[in-house]
Amino acid sequence: MLFLQLFWTFLKIGLFTFGGGYAMIALIQNEVTVNHAWLTSQEFTDILAVSQMTPGPVGINTATYTGYTAVLNAGYDTWLAVLGALMASAAVILLPVVLMVIAVVFLRKMQGNKDIENVFRVLRMTIVGLIAAAALQLLTVDSFGQPAFSLQFILSIAIFVAVFALSLKRVSPILLILVAGVLGIIIYSMIPM
Repeated sequence: MLFLQLFWTFLKIGLFTFGGGYAMIALIQNEVTVNHAWLTSQEFTDILAVSQMTPGPVGINTATYTGYTAVLNAGYDTWLAVLGALMASAAVILLPVVLMVIAVVFLRKMQGNKDIENVFRVLRMTIVGLIAAAALQLLTVDSFGQPAFSLQFILSIAIFVAVFALSLKRVSPILLILVAGVLGIIIYSMIPM
């Protein structure tokens, strides 16, 4: 039953999420932490961090790790967790691939149509809003610590602001992830949690 739920959930996520992987995060989080309670908020935040660091699209990586972790959390063994990861990954891309092929055929025929261009103008703004909503949903206690101005909270905010600013300056995301990981090991090993 869990495997069918995983497949159906990620099939819906793949079908109803527009704007790519980052726009998908809020819907995945709601489905897996609230609706199905397959993962805790902390587990989802950790999965999202790993999804960002690994090669490939963030939406598919998140689906893969979520499927794997949800099956493991349900008490199944590792091989079945791999099946859960494969099912979630396949489901999240199945309908978008079919729709993309149909869209490409349609858009090639409608090239230069003013109505289609207007649709894309509105879609661009919508996608930015979806990505911003996903980012705001990650501003949690799990990510930053208790906001009682503890040292952990202040350092988390400082790292967040520094990475944000450096990202705007087009510093390599890989470099930022590596430096943040090293800082995390050094700083948080010295701070009692």
